Amino acid sequence: MPVTKPFLGVACLLLSMLALTGLDATGKWVMATGVPLLFFCWIRYIVHFILVLAIAAPSLGLTVFQSKQPKLQLIRAVAMLSATLTFFTTLSYLHQAEATALIFIAPLLMLLVAPWLLKERSYPSRWIAAGFGLLGILIVARPGAGLPWAGVLYGLITACLFTGQHLVSRMLAGDNALTTSLLSGAFGAIVLSFTMPVVLPQAWPLISSLSPSMWGLILLGGVCGGMGQLMQIQSYRFAPASMLAPFIYLQITFAATFGWLIWSHMPDGVTWVGIGIICASGVINSLVEWRRTQQKLQPA
Repeated sequence: MPVTKPFLGVACLLLSMLALTGLDATGKWVMATGVPLLFFCWIRYIVHFILVLAIAAPSLGLTVFQSKQPKLQLIRAVAMLSATLTFFTTLSYLHQAEATALIFIAPLLMLLVAPWLLKERSYPSRWIAAGFGLLGILIVARPGAGLPWAGVLYGLITACLFTGQHLVSRMLAGDNALTTSLLSGAFGAIVLSFTMPVVLPQAWPLISSLSPSMWGLILLGGVCGGMGQLMQIQSYRFAPASMLAPFIYLQITFAATFGWLIWSHMPDGVTWVGIGIICASGVINSLVEWRRTQQKLQPA
């Protein structure tokens, strides 16, 4: 689809980030009541799969399951499921804004490893941006911030997994984006289904006593996850990645807003400085990359 609707692309991206932030907040809320992580993620992936299938099947039919690179699809699905589990574990230790800030080192990590995995040219600006991003992470996770080190560790592991997921997604450019989303959802649902014989007997007394509103939140998490990915796919169909990249960092603001509205938590001033450095390094580097791309497109 030609890139002709950049403003619609930005709007889709913002809606995607809002939905994914809602997924994070829902998961944190539900797990705080004692609902097992694996059960929540199982429902999330089932709803994700059904939602994407309902949207893709009418136009694509069974071809939506066909991939030109099934091995890469499997690698992406493993990375996505692993990142889901580690990030929700991070949220069990940290507030939403700090947890989200930690994983936003992923776009900068992707720029650093892309020259080796994707055979792209390396630029000093990328290393400088990654260095400042790391400085921001160190400020957010400083000893005086009182963040549990287990949560910080899980957050950084999630960032590495997201880096792998995004890199493989770029390698899967030949596959339909809906196919990629559908297969990742199917993989997560199938793998987590094998854990249910162990999880459900232990958690059934709690699960069977959940209120309708709590079930609504659990299902809402799945809807937010599926819609978030679909809107993200649409955003990149309507606008180039270089235009969208700076807006991605607004998700940290969304996370802080959700944390303030739901848990009355707002990061302190020093933490905001670290978050600002992370965002600034990413936004400035995105603008540099966009300018570099424009120069390459200009006739000699």
